[in-house]
Amino acid sequence: MEKLAETHAMQYRRLGRSGLHVSAISLGSWTTIGDRCDLEASTKLLSLAWESGINLFDTAEVYGLGAAEEMLGAALKRLQLPRETFLISTKVFFGTIRPSLPNTRGLSRKHVVEACHATLRRLGLEYLDLYLCHRPDPETPISETVRAMSDLIRQGKVLYWGTSEWSSDQIREAFWFARDAGEVPPIVEQPEYNLLARERVESSLAELCAETGLGLAVWSPLRSGLLTGKYDNQGCPDGILERPGYDWLRANVFLDRPEETMQIIRRFSVIAKEAGTTPSRLALAWVLRQPYVSTAITGASKPQQLKENLGALTLLPLEKDLVKKLEELLESCPILNGGK
Repeated sequence: MEKLAETHAMQYRRLGRSGLHVSAISLGSWTTIGDRCDLEASTKLLSLAWESGINLFDTAEVYGLGAAEEMLGAALKRLQLPRETFLISTKVFFGTIRPSLPNTRGLSRKHVVEACHATLRRLGLEYLDLYLCHRPDPETPISETVRAMSDLIRQGKVLYWGTSEWSSDQIREAFWFARDAGEVPPIVEQPEYNLLARERVESSLAELCAETGLGLAVWSPLRSGLLTGKYDNQGCPDGILERPGYDWLRANVFLDRPEETMQIIRRFSVIAKEAGTTPSRLALAWVLRQPYVSTAITGASKPQQLKENLGALTLLPLEKDLVKKLEELLESCPILNGGK
């Protein structure tokens, strides 16, 4: 296997105030593993990631309706990696049955427990390192979900639990209920965070991290590939934003204003070029500069994409002058600051 240069040496960070150490860059599986990547391609990606120091692999029950977990488990079985050398993070909420039936989605004790057992079977593992609530469930009391997660931890089926896309108030309620009731509190939130989506992380979640010791495992640091610059000019035929059925994602990523958003991306690409780096590396380094970001979950369907992302580590710590240029760029964009 081709080795990465020493300048790409992985960095490890504590997940919040827990004792768990995660690689600054982690590997996700949405639309790649079990989708665009078959077993051979998935195995190569995981092998490269692990050899490069990545120790966290993220997935979810809903990715491919269980297919991502199955493929991830098959690739791990083929690689025979020592279990203590990697972490598996997966998520529960949306279920794997379409159309869903009563109790086959959400965060009730029934679905959380049954989904955990099904996930373990698909992955071929005895326990999950991180089990995250993929969305808040307005139909289930937070106390019920906290108790279900705590029971799974006591049974040894889950080591830590957390949330994804929960509000700060919801996370705070779960945290303090767990503390008061003698249950296990969440240790991680998985929010979107990138140059075009920053308000929630830098305001309410930053404050919550300081209050509770929560860690952040952020997703879409490259804005579904938009911040790599590959969608400029002729577009990117093999990119996720060009795939049939993903018009909803494209609209969201482009803030429903594609021309204005592309102007920001072009200006950002110029800054990266002037700094002697690539847009993708600079975008990742910008996310990782934050002390409360424990890891950035990246996607890759090809080894070269993963290698490119790992190059972001060479930019850390990010130079203050470069951060200032990026802040000035973002502050000058009306669509990012409530402008019409």
